[in-house]
Amino acid sequence: MSAAAPPPGAPPLPSAPPGPLRIGNASGFYGDRFSAVRDMLTGGPLDVLTGDYLAELTLLILGRDRLKDPGRGYAKTFVGQLEEGLGLAVERGVRIVTNAGGLAPAALADAVRELADRLGIAVRVAHVTGDDVLARGRREGWGADALTANAYLGGAGITACLRAGADVVVTGRVTDAALVSGAAVAHFDWAADDWNALAGAVVAGHVLECGTQATGGNYAFFTELLQAAEPVQAAEPVRTAAPLQTSGPTPFHPGFPLAEIHADGSSVITKHPGTGGAVTVETVTAQLLYETQGARYAGPDVTARLDTVRLAAEGPDRVRISGVRGEAPPPDLKVGVTSVRGWRNEVTFVLTGLDIDAKAALVRAQMEAALADRRPADLRWTLARTDHPDAAVQEEASALLRLVARDAAAESVGRALGAAAVELALASVPGLHLTAPPGKGTPYGAFDAVFLPAAGVPHTAVLPGGERLPIPAPGHTRGLAPVDPPPLPEPLPAGLPTRRAPLGAVFGARSGDKGGCAGLGVWARTEEGWRWLAHELTVSRLRQLLPETAELSISRHLLPELRGLTFLIEGLLGAGVAAGARFDPQAKAVGEWLRARHVELPEVLW
Repeated sequence: MSAAAPPPGAPPLPSAPPGPLRIGNASGFYGDRFSAVRDMLTGGPLDVLTGDYLAELTLLILGRDRLKDPGRGYAKTFVGQLEEGLGLAVERGVRIVTNAGGLAPAALADAVRELADRLGIAVRVAHVTGDDVLARGRREGWGADALTANAYLGGAGITACLRAGADVVVTGRVTDAALVSGAAVAHFDWAADDWNALAGAVVAGHVLECGTQATGGNYAFFTELLQAAEPVQAAEPVRTAAPLQTSGPTPFHPGFPLAEIHADGSSVITKHPGTGGAVTVETVTAQLLYETQGARYAGPDVTARLDTVRLAAEGPDRVRISGVRGEAPPPDLKVGVTSVRGWRNEVTFVLTGLDIDAKAALVRAQMEAALADRRPADLRWTLARTDHPDAAVQEEASALLRLVARDAAAESVGRALGAAAVELALASVPGLHLTAPPGKGTPYGAFDAVFLPAAGVPHTAVLPGGERLPIPAPGHTRGLAPVDPPPLPEPLPAGLPTRRAPLGAVFGARSGDKGGCAGLGVWARTEEGWRWLAHELTVSRLRQLLPETAELSISRHLLPELRGLTFLIEGLLGAGVAAGARFDPQAKAVGEWLRARHVELPEVLW
């Protein structure tokens, strides 16, 4: 039965609020699963499909592409994915929002139009521009040697494009979460200062942005997901050099996540039915602690308070996010600046058997002497003691001595370095060999961040008809004042029985890169675990457990609602992932290194 019309002169009846927005993600980085666009479009209902293709290293790669061809600079794989996905999206009424435009969003928008014309599909394409501030940086001096300089824009340009009827929205460098929050504002018509709703959408966007990390990928307790998915027999350690053989279905193939966002900004994280992996409170917690720095998660549209996020299981593969509070965004935009710093090369020597330390010292001395007349500006040596005594397999009797050389001149790390290493083949320690022949030097880069007033960055939405719509900066802003630390939970009683075990037996962790810094999140699985973790894993204790961090500046933040801690380890990655100075240049495994360290754990935590 339809509602009766209001009497003449009476105000109109309020319209019903829009239904939930069902928004999925099909990419967490440039090079992610190619089939994900098709899989997400065919796996179940969606309103919007996003794709995140940009990372700090990606902008450097795209910048080098642009040097070769000014018409390049976007994620080319996205066009290939649309070959089979564009028709499906139009047929199902799914709108696509992606930052695959990279350094050339207009060029990618044109490529999508050309593809649509070739396929005979009517589609309205829009793009967002203004993030590229390289020319400004060179004028003002802070980007004199930069290869790329891109401001992290918010979601307002995306919102404008969707409101104008775009079926596909292509952006350059926007924040990862803006792909989701921009679509949510268009759907719910939130006001620019509806901070709590905006913050809820940003948190949902942060959960989705890394793709399958929200559905069990890179999850600390992955063996539990394997056991839940299908029985997998624990294999005996492989004691042969023969390649591993696999057959049958892949035992773990997590599906991509989606969020059902509601009008108040709350959401439910889930995935299409029948896809692999799992969505649990802990898989969502792990992603929320990933690459975040403290209680305030600042963005160009809103600052989300991560210390207010509440998670609750709402059935199989369904986790509700609620309670998120937001604040006005900061007045400045972060600008990611990449630059080429020089050339690098590396050689890895294999040392086997006895006297590993003495062998390493001799190889190093011989290489240093050979390079004395043409020594690269930076030589870094690391010895990984992967060898075991009385090993039954030769590889297990071997250690790896790694040399990374960097210099401003390509010739300093090219042929001369390789020749010096090869010439040791018959003139050094017994059993010496290399993991691979030395190659040519490759360029390496660095990532830096500067900040510019948002009002001075020309955020622009280019609508489907070609109209250019300027996007104003937020009318209200707020500086990032420190958050008062929350009270520590009650510690566990003293004198409890303990056992020495890996930290990861009862605690989860995830880590990643933020420029030259490493972000590390650690969470407890139980309330007792949280009481222990909050008191025991201090900055000083972290330095003891991870000796590489001993001389670095580290900040710690508590998030009691998530039973988690986050640490920002400054300088661990040098000039950033593009510099490639560290064995784990993106700090992806720092969390697993921490979990592998043995400590005295109270037995009540099991």
